[in-house]
Amino acid sequence: KPSPSPSYQTLENPKKSAKLPPKILKKIIRNLSFGRIRLSIISPTRLMMAAQVQASAAPAAGAMEGGASPAAGAAAFPATSLYVGDLDVSVQDAQLFDVFSQVGSVVSVRVCRDVNTRMSLGYAYVNFSIPADAARALEMLNFTPVNGKPIRIMYSNRDPSSRKSGAANIFIKNLDKSIDNKALYDTFSAFGNILSCKVATEMSGESKGYGFVQYEQDESAQNAINELNGMLLNDKKVYVGPFVRKQERENVFGSPKFNNVYVKNLSESTTEDNLRELFGNFGPITSVIVVRADDGKSRCFGFVNFENPDDAARAVEDLNGKKFDDKELYVGRAQKKSEREMQLKENFEKSNKETADRNQGTNLYLKNLDGSVDDDEKLKELFAEFGTITSCKVHFLSLICSAHYFYAYTLLLLIEIMP
Repeated sequence: KPSPSPSYQTLENPKKSAKLPPKILKKIIRNLSFGRIRLSIISPTRLMMAAQVQASAAPAAGAMEGGASPAAGAAAFPATSLYVGDLDVSVQDAQLFDVFSQVGSVVSVRVCRDVNTRMSLGYAYVNFSIPADAARALEMLNFTPVNGKPIRIMYSNRDPSSRKSGAANIFIKNLDKSIDNKALYDTFSAFGNILSCKVATEMSGESKGYGFVQYEQDESAQNAINELNGMLLNDKKVYVGPFVRKQERENVFGSPKFNNVYVKNLSESTTEDNLRELFGNFGPITSVIVVRADDGKSRCFGFVNFENPDDAARAVEDLNGKKFDDKELYVGRAQKKSEREMQLKENFEKSNKETADRNQGTNLYLKNLDGSVDDDEKLKELFAEFGTITSCKVHFLSLICSAHYFYAYTLLLLIEIMP
């Protein structure tokens, strides 16, 4: 049974405290942990971190009693809040509370959700009462499957400057598809305390072949680069180097290089020979294809692959928007399906945000109206005297009025009805 204030001074040599392999120790703990008895393995680094935070908590508490602001006291407990990522959308607050309560005293759990749809955003925050419990949860529950999907845990860092600075952050590419977050973590944790570890994945969950690891110390990151760059992981030679933000990469290297050019809005009569003749003026071409349906009819788009990336870039610059066979062509860099989906998602989210910002304060929501009120026009007439209505919608479910009504007024209406 753990003490409310565990003593760390007795651990003179924490590295020698565990003689058995970690996997065997974890099995023993799972078999012996029952009732109010709680056993766990905590790495020496995390144990000492928790001890240092707890040691600094006492003076902070005394300062608060002496009249310091609550904000100052809150800053003294940074190691009690955990970020939980890669959550399945079906995971609920109560479920996470049950999972994390097994290793310590949980103060609060919050699964973050979309403001409009209330769908899970795939991450949550879990707050413990003492740092030691948070350290234990991070050590024992990281990469534990919840609803069939391994969760990713790290200490919550509310300071965006440190998260985005790239300090002690490394980039790994050419990873084997079988390497997941846990395998990456196990490989790189030998060089120091890891704050964050992530393998980039497709929407389907398949690895993209690259990932990121952020250490607590710059020295750990540099050691990992020196030791692992060019090494074989699952029979694949990996690149390990400092993380560079996309904006900085573009500033240094310019636009990304590409050989494959995508062409759309072709006429149905356009052939591969026509495209080869049109694009051949810019440099040597390795392949040309016009995509066709099963019946052989052109789908009015195709691809042109250049030998030299500079030739491809010039073709895009010169031919995009030009007319060919009385059709205005779109010519651009050929993108992977995942890239297109990501770009469409970003454009959709940006459009939604712009719409929400534009309608901020101009939407009215009505509920608890009689079910007989089932006509958009009637309600529109009722509210028309207050200003110009841009939209009015009554929602139905199985021909029964749901009694939820939405109105969008112009900004002029908002100003008029403010008094």
